[in-house]
Amino acid sequence: MKQGTAAQRLVLWIAILASFVSFLDGSVINVALPAISRDLGGGLTTQQWVVDAYLITLGSLILLAGSLSDVLGRILILRIGLVGFGLTSLVCAFAPTAEVLILGRGLQGIAAALLVPSSLALITSNFDGAARAKAIGQWTAGTTVAFIAGPIVGGVLVDTVGWRTVFGINVVPIAVTMYLLSVLGMSDTKAQGVRIDYAGAVLCVLGLGGPVYALIEQGNYGWGSPAILAPFVVGVLCLAGFIWRQATAKQPLMPLSLFAVRNFGIGNIATTFIYAALSIGGLIVVLFLQQVAGFPATWAALATLPISVLNIVLSTWFGSLAGRFGPRWFMAFGPALCAVGYLLMVTSQVPVNYWTQLLPGIVLFGVGLSATVAPLTSAILGSISKQQSGIGSAVNNAVARVAGLVAIATLGLIVGTTLDLGGFHRVLVVTAVLLAIGGLVSAIGIQNPAKVRTDGPGGEAVQ
Repeated sequence: MKQGTAAQRLVLWIAILASFVSFLDGSVINVALPAISRDLGGGLTTQQWVVDAYLITLGSLILLAGSLSDVLGRILILRIGLVGFGLTSLVCAFAPTAEVLILGRGLQGIAAALLVPSSLALITSNFDGAARAKAIGQWTAGTTVAFIAGPIVGGVLVDTVGWRTVFGINVVPIAVTMYLLSVLGMSDTKAQGVRIDYAGAVLCVLGLGGPVYALIEQGNYGWGSPAILAPFVVGVLCLAGFIWRQATAKQPLMPLSLFAVRNFGIGNIATTFIYAALSIGGLIVVLFLQQVAGFPATWAALATLPISVLNIVLSTWFGSLAGRFGPRWFMAFGPALCAVGYLLMVTSQVPVNYWTQLLPGIVLFGVGLSATVAPLTSAILGSISKQQSGIGSAVNNAVARVAGLVAIATLGLIVGTTLDLGGFHRVLVVTAVLLAIGGLVSAIGIQNPAKVRTDGPGGEAVQ
């Protein structure tokens, strides 16, 4: 497709809005958690499950969704995901108990798994080279609007109407995306002769679900309880079985050969540490501001507004710079800045002075995050072929979601049964360490792609 065409711009908007839906839900839920636990009970355990039920199904099925998008067509899978996300949002909105809400969140995760890899694969299959890096930067900036709209609108709704209404705010982007898909009128491309590894999908779900259940519920039962040990052991065995299956299956969900590509393999290692940090760091700040500092939901959401603003302003710029100079050092210093930002917040005390104790760290984190996300995504997806873009984006998103899933499941081990100032500080330090490791992995392992110039005989491209 010719660069800069109207069809490309439409593809970019569809990709942004389809991902926006799942990012919106991920950003809005954190600010609603205290109200949900007050209404439905369960304390920190309920809060962890409301987040992790979504991440378990999203993280474990996103690989299957990537294969489905290649086999059945990315546009068809996007449509199914959008409709499914709308319906499961209603289940969450009208949930009478915590158990029903957690079930609804798990179903939402299934729908979200259909959205993210297909939307990113649309970009990688319709843009090339520096234009692809810039488009991913625009996708990053566009989806970051969700991190502004979600918490702020969600905070206002929680404080005025109630937490149930936060699950209705994704109706508009779903409707607009469905309309744009009809306007695009692009023919779906389907891979021929591909078989889907359903056995691998089952092993993946069990392999993630068992250990996560044990990590969350160990505070209630203790590690010596069969109710904890059994799912943990079975989950670990299933996870090992999943890896074995991927190494031996003719058409695996997660081709291990992808990890032999240097930037893909190293980039996903960096993703593991960075997104584990982003998940627990983002959650703990919002919970601390409401449950310890006493902020209303709206003010807790507004407190993180600088992060979203900086991402919108800077992500496209950093994406373009990474396209020109290579992603390596952006992926190194970006997480390092984020780590310093979290360490600055360790100075916080009760009563909390947001302007002096939290804002400087939040701003520094926002700049670092802007320098990290687009180059990271571009380095990983730019290292593999267009034909592998669907499964490549699915694998990278699965790694990110699973990292967040496990990190949030371990939150109780770091914080204890009740969040207090000491627990907040411990999570901040853990977050900073994870970010620093992610930056170090990138600095050592990522390679900038060879620059292409056009000064060969006849003006052809020369490496």
